Amino acid sequence: MNADRHYDLIAIGGGSGGLAVAEEAAKLGRRVAIIEPHKLGGTCVNAGCVPKKVMWYAAHLAQAVADAPGFGLEVQYRGVDWAGLVSARETYVASINAYWNDYAQLIGADVLRGRARFQDPHTIEVDGLVYSAEHIVIATGGRPIVPPLPGAELGLTSDGFFALRKQPRRVAVIGGGYIGVELAGMLRALGSEVSVVARESRLLEVFDDMISDELMTVMQQQGIALHMQFAVAALERTSGGVSVRAADGRCLGGFDDVIWAVGRMPNSADIDLPAAGVDTDGGGAVLTDAWQNTNVAGIYAIGDVTGRAPLTPVAVAAGRRLAARLFGGQTQRRLDYENVPTVVFAHPPVGVVGLTEAQARERHGDAVSVYQTRFTPMRFALAGHKMTTAMKLVCVGAEQRVVGVHLIGDGVDEMLQGFAVAVKAGITKSDLDETVAIHPTSAEELVTLKDAREPARAVSRAAA
Repeated sequence: MNADRHYDLIAIGGGSGGLAVAEEAAKLGRRVAIIEPHKLGGTCVNAGCVPKKVMWYAAHLAQAVADAPGFGLEVQYRGVDWAGLVSARETYVASINAYWNDYAQLIGADVLRGRARFQDPHTIEVDGLVYSAEHIVIATGGRPIVPPLPGAELGLTSDGFFALRKQPRRVAVIGGGYIGVELAGMLRALGSEVSVVARESRLLEVFDDMISDELMTVMQQQGIALHMQFAVAALERTSGGVSVRAADGRCLGGFDDVIWAVGRMPNSADIDLPAAGVDTDGGGAVLTDAWQNTNVAGIYAIGDVTGRAPLTPVAVAAGRRLAARLFGGQTQRRLDYENVPTVVFAHPPVGVVGLTEAQARERHGDAVSVYQTRFTPMRFALAGHKMTTAMKLVCVGAEQRVVGVHLIGDGVDEMLQGFAVAVKAGITKSDLDETVAIHPTSAEELVTLKDAREPARAVSRAAA
């Protein structure tokens, strides 16, 4: 064993999870290495959360400019300098890459550039050199799925979207999940003609019905064409652009670009897990227990590669807790995957934490009570178009413990965090009732909600 190439911990993957576990272990005085063939930061920094949010802000501002004349502002939205936006976005992302490069050096973590392959449970080969560690963390993330269909190569993935140097005039987004609705809303707000194609009967089908129904209504009002229960069979290149053909014979055509947004798969196929004896499920997700342990002692997995809650903050939290357990003497430290909040940066954004109404009723039956409202916030009181906000609380038991919060509308992405803390702490409906509202805001509606059986208010008190 080469002492110079032996570490206390090796993180395979320099994304959010790998960086978090390596950073925490290094702070605790351990010798660590991060193996990464690409830029540090992973999907989140380079082709996910960060560049997406920059584009979302641009689209959000475009909508604001369109609404501004209603408030007496003499402005007009005339389009977007796509190339300029992309250039500024890439400069911003590069600054984050540079930060992580410098920070890794500052904390004493070695960054090994190359692709990792297991040789045995404690040994990894990277471009011909062999490294070993007592603890190895698999944090290789995921990658976009492109289904094996005729002409599939004619479509872009979300990675390809961020490589676009020209705004598509007409675009089809295939997929009705997180990525699909985010890209569709963003592109439409910036002026593209957008069609969403999805196999399911509704968008965001794993979310509460209220969220799906409201989002579909709003997207159609924005001019996005929804083609639901559309099973894509092939993509075809024609003289008029790219066409999307369904298994039932339907065909949509004339698209400048088609974007695959049908999900992501664990990035586990290329690191030779069989050599280490690590188990995966049928989809390639690395199987772990509640402590992030794989079936092999000394090998762990965190983040999207595990197939559990594929969110950046989840990978970060799991990584930090794992390092604290391994090296910080916190033997019971682990991530609780219950009540993880999430936001979909659609237009409008969606924020949820906890159980949907259907999930709660399946678990708790008649012990479930629901409170909800739908209103137009003041933000759109004078705008040329109206954008509604909808909210739902799902409560359980005589004490009405809040087990689910479901929000869609302007600003809900920012307001959810505090309510997520409250749900995690076991807040009840009476706790919300006893909280003094902040007026005029949309968030105040969550502490003034009435029983769902009462008539919903058409307009928020904030707008009254």
